[in-house]
Amino acid sequence: MATAHAPTASEYVSHHLTHLTNIKQTSLVDLSVIDIDSMFFSIALGLLAVFVMARLAARATAGVPGRFQAAVEIMVEMVADQAKGIVHSPESRKFVAPVALTVFIWIFLMNAMDLLPVDLLPMLAAAVGIHYARVVPTADLNVALGMSLAVLLICIYYNIKIKGFGGWIHELFTAPFGNHFLLYPINFAMQMIEFVAKTVSHGMRLFGNMYAGELIFMLIAMMGAAWAGTFGSGLLWVGGIFAGTIWAIFHILIITLQAFIFMMLTLVYIGQAHESH
Repeated sequence: MATAHAPTASEYVSHHLTHLTNIKQTSLVDLSVIDIDSMFFSIALGLLAVFVMARLAARATAGVPGRFQAAVEIMVEMVADQAKGIVHSPESRKFVAPVALTVFIWIFLMNAMDLLPVDLLPMLAAAVGIHYARVVPTADLNVALGMSLAVLLICIYYNIKIKGFGGWIHELFTAPFGNHFLLYPINFAMQMIEFVAKTVSHGMRLFGNMYAGELIFMLIAMMGAAWAGTFGSGLLWVGGIFAGTIWAIFHILIITLQAFIFMMLTLVYIGQAHESH
């Protein structure tokens, strides 16, 4: 009878960094490139955030708020104050401030999945026949860049809305070096580089920090399991809980800070779309 093969450290890490992408290719579109686990957890957490905020709004009272309502009100006021200081159009803030709040809450929840024991959800998924499950959507470059691309589209929308389509096109060719036909190609190239650089760095910053945090949790899990003498067993995550407690406490600051930075950059980029060169 064959014995179960305990994974090596590299096999363990590789398994946990593999996405669930087992949808077969169709004749029209290749769906095998979609990270199903990232899509599932990001959408599920987004719906959870909408549900909780909607319930809280329905139960909000004008009297003395409970602790949770008070915390949410502080967060809403913080986002509103930041939006007011960056985006100077009151009309735009009616949309931009809720977007920034949504970005902060959604990214915070996705980041917070990193605080779960490394093997908890993958083991539950394996029990129902799902052998790959990465549970931190923001540690997926596709998700991080997808969100930064959405911010870029909002910036383009406000560029056109505030300056007019003709005004925005004129700015693409005349800024930053001036309105001269010899400078048009250079100005346009610089504008494209700026858009690409801001979008890529916006997503890569979030992805890089969360990906690194995910790897550290895996390494700590293996260390804890090695100390407990259980590496390769179903109790791998037990040792990781104890070994990762200190890192998890520190990581709470990281997941909050990364959500805040992404939100602030969103406001800054949208605010820049309101300004003329």
